[in-house]
Amino acid sequence: MFEKILIANRGEIAIRVIRTCREMGIKTVAVYSEADANSMHVQLADEAICIGPPPASESYLRVDRLISAAEVTDVDAIHPGYGFLSENAQFADICESCNIRFIGPSSAAMNALKDKAASRELAKKAGVPVPPGSVGAVANEQEALAVAKQVGYPVLIKAVSGGGGRGMRVAHNDISLMKGFHMARSEAEKAFGNAGVYIEKYFENPHHVEFQIVGDGRGNVIHFGERDCSVQRRHQKLIEETPSPLLQNRFKDLRKKMGKAAIRIAEAARYTNAGTVEFIVDDDGKFYFLEVNKRIQVEHPVSEEVTATDLIRMQILVAAGELPKLSQSAVRFHGHSIECRINAEDPYDGFRPSPGRVEMYYPPGGRGVRVESHIYSGYVIPAAYDSMIGKLIVTGQDREDALNRMSRALSEFIITGVKTTIPFLQTILLDPDFRRGDYSTGFIDRLQRRGNP
Repeated sequence: MFEKILIANRGEIAIRVIRTCREMGIKTVAVYSEADANSMHVQLADEAICIGPPPASESYLRVDRLISAAEVTDVDAIHPGYGFLSENAQFADICESCNIRFIGPSSAAMNALKDKAASRELAKKAGVPVPPGSVGAVANEQEALAVAKQVGYPVLIKAVSGGGGRGMRVAHNDISLMKGFHMARSEAEKAFGNAGVYIEKYFENPHHVEFQIVGDGRGNVIHFGERDCSVQRRHQKLIEETPSPLLQNRFKDLRKKMGKAAIRIAEAARYTNAGTVEFIVDDDGKFYFLEVNKRIQVEHPVSEEVTATDLIRMQILVAAGELPKLSQSAVRFHGHSIECRINAEDPYDGFRPSPGRVEMYYPPGGRGVRVESHIYSGYVIPAAYDSMIGKLIVTGQDREDALNRMSRALSEFIITGVKTTIPFLQTILLDPDFRRGDYSTGFIDRLQRRGNP
């Protein structure tokens, strides 16, 4: 087993990894930018090294500085968390060439799923349905128009790299396709360094359902159930839950089919370690593959709660070659779990980011309540990074129990000095459609049309 692990990340995911490492008796090294000198992950780790100024391009994305920090502190492995370099095959290769284990999928698996277009083709070969669209990236406007006319409007223009809704545009006609094509390419180039985009059929307000998978490195892949991530704003997830109300209430036969499809895709890529296979489901119960997130996800805690599993621990065991053989029959599901992302944003001003000093921080507690955050009273939220400052996870014996517990927990959550999305999350929890589990990716737009922020 590893003796020391460097966490190539920041914020709550860095703390999440540190906690599991401490329980496993593994020492940790935190890296931080100048903006994160007072962050909690720096204080909790056994060692900490500054790797540069605030911009991620000069710190958390600098492979040379991360490797130097790893070599100076003599670590056995690097955990990349999510975002930053977590899905960078070259970084994984460099780690291995320096005799440092990368805690994530192999570079070969990442390359097999190197971008969304390549993943689509692999899924098709594995017999998993994908939305109608282009074969790989489209080179120019003429190719984009030809694909759009073939599959029919509306279509979605999507960056082949990255995520988070960047490099995505919906087109309903030729004019909006031309405009969206160039905007998506420009945005993708700036965000991911890759201007490639592809075209696929756009489904109005589908359900976003994903499956947590783990490959043990010996050819065995299992899943830990689904997560419904349909409550989104501008393709950014706000609330995730498991089991999915859609699969639980309307399409119970889909869980088994989609779980097997997720495993087929992972097996085709010879996937190891933790990952997520994302799908969309339409109102007729047809599902289509979207992409594979080749890392641990922000919303992984809900899967942990209903399966009594530490997924970070599993990641470490897989990387160390010490995970026992996986068996799907050994996974047991209990209860219902919901996660709300807490962002430092003003929901009453277009969700404008709200960095600044936290005057008071009081997290909720009690049975079935879990809070993952890196902030504290007096902490200054930097403007240089994503606005998510925490996650509130609750678990109950069923969905109604979990919803009531989440409402209670949100009412106890006190963060002053900055604006947060807590009031908006409380509004969602009170919405009758959400309470019934009747929601899709268009839910937030529907809520805002009713006069909510």
